[in-house]
Amino acid sequence: MADNVISGFAVRFNDETVIAGEFRERIAPGAFTRTLKEKPDVVMLLDHDSGRVLGRTPTTLSLREDRAGLYFSLQVDPTTPEGQTALGTVGRQDVKGCSFGFRVRAEKWDDGGDRLPLRTITDVDLFELTLTAFPAYESTSASLRSDNNLAAQRRMREKMRKRGIAV
Repeated sequence: MADNVISGFAVRFNDETVIAGEFRERIAPGAFTRTLKEKPDVVMLLDHDSGRVLGRTPTTLSLREDRAGLYFSLQVDPTTPEGQTALGTVGRQDVKGCSFGFRVRAEKWDDGGDRLPLRTITDVDLFELTLTAFPAYESTSASLRSDNNLAAQRRMREKMRKRGIAV
């Protein structure tokens, strides 16, 4: 069985989106620091559907916060219907974004002047990530990696090096 992994950024820091046409929102760097230290029980779902669980921390889902955002890596079980759906739709890039379920612990508001008000979320309780075709934050990402693909990429790079092509 191939080692099938879906990974990407569930959140990109400081990117803005408009929520319900009412206000702008962004997630501040460090918003996940506290909750990740507390080792939350986070599930990865398909389209926020709790009946379609793909993984869970810490067994099949790993999370880390870096300067860019909240990165995830999901070990997908291809023997389940949900796993097959995720591998197929993410592999084809029909689904290439993420969303997340959370409770806001701390936030800041700016009246926005001529623009919609801006909410900056600075601390959250994280409980869910989801793969979705319609993410609220378009800068999120999800892509498929498998051992077979990595091996093929390594072989191609080696062939290119032997031919004197810089990689």
